[in-house]
Amino acid sequence: MKSPFQIGRAISIARKEVRHIVRDPFTLGLAIGLPFMMVLFFGYAIDFNVHDIDLTVYDQDHSRASRQLAETFQSSGYFNLHYKNLDPNLASTLDSQKARGALYIAPHFARDMEREGSATAQVLIDGSDNSTSGVIGGYLSGIQTAAIQRITGQTVSQPVSVVTRYLFNGELNSRWFTVPGLSVVVLAILGIMLTALTVAREWENGSMEMLLSTPVSPLEIIVGKLFPYLVMGFIGQLIIYLAARLLFGVPFEGSHLLLILGTLLFLAASMAQGLIISVTTRHQIAAIQFSQTLGQLPALMLSGFVFPIESMPVFFQYFTMIFPARWFMVIMRGLFLRGAGFTELVGPLLILLGMDIVFITMAVRLFKKDVEP
Repeated sequence: MKSPFQIGRAISIARKEVRHIVRDPFTLGLAIGLPFMMVLFFGYAIDFNVHDIDLTVYDQDHSRASRQLAETFQSSGYFNLHYKNLDPNLASTLDSQKARGALYIAPHFARDMEREGSATAQVLIDGSDNSTSGVIGGYLSGIQTAAIQRITGQTVSQPVSVVTRYLFNGELNSRWFTVPGLSVVVLAILGIMLTALTVAREWENGSMEMLLSTPVSPLEIIVGKLFPYLVMGFIGQLIIYLAARLLFGVPFEGSHLLLILGTLLFLAASMAQGLIISVTTRHQIAAIQFSQTLGQLPALMLSGFVFPIESMPVFFQYFTMIFPARWFMVIMRGLFLRGAGFTELVGPLLILLGMDIVFITMAVRLFKKDVEP
């Protein structure tokens, strides 16, 4: 009968795992290089602000007013104008994907403006991508106001003036929003991937039989294997933090102690999930497949990174609660932009702590001490 848990034996397992990590350049590259490369690549690639929109202009008036209207679109900084002769089917330009929108200025546009004080121009938008078309539609109201002022030279007066202030991200910089969320996705994938292979590799290499012949218990094996990867994951988080602050200029308004605590709790939960996969599959290929399913997809789709959880159906709003990434997303975005304090984040922190206990307990219980699968 094996003796109760002893920290010394767990440290011995951790030392053994550290030696293996040092001799394995793939694991080191995965833990150190992957976070930096993913944040660098996707931080620049993912931008929810829509720019350089190709807009085809069909100007049938050729007047000073019509040119000023088109110039207002150009000077907004969002559109690239392409002038063409009138096409009988205005939607054909959008069908061929040559432009995201079309501006049609009817004949007598300037005359209607002078005589009636108003004129109509039509804008066609490609609605096949509803996220982009919604953003383009939001630009039009501001462009309309600017165009009226440019053409008439008069300021548009409104009986009611609504002044909008954007808190926490006054410039609406999408990278300030995406980079902290992207760090959650990277750490979720990294945490599960690092540990999903460790026990499976022991079984495939035949070293698990020798390990089981020693006095160590499953809990000591789990804790010993978890600790080195926890340190590596924290180094990955440090790299992500530095990239966010130095490369993307993302402000950090919260407490660094809460960031450290939240990171450790989230990494422990993600890596415990990887250990559950590893002790149940015993094969590295299967472990990789399961880790991608449980790590990558929930972190991208069900964490609030891409789709707001509040906009999901009620069932999926509750379903997201079983994934650690959903709670760490709240912590990261709250700390970086809003400067959230402990009282605001105590709920997500306690939930992550509970997940740590549940997942580690499951990994220990599912750990098979027999040689046969």
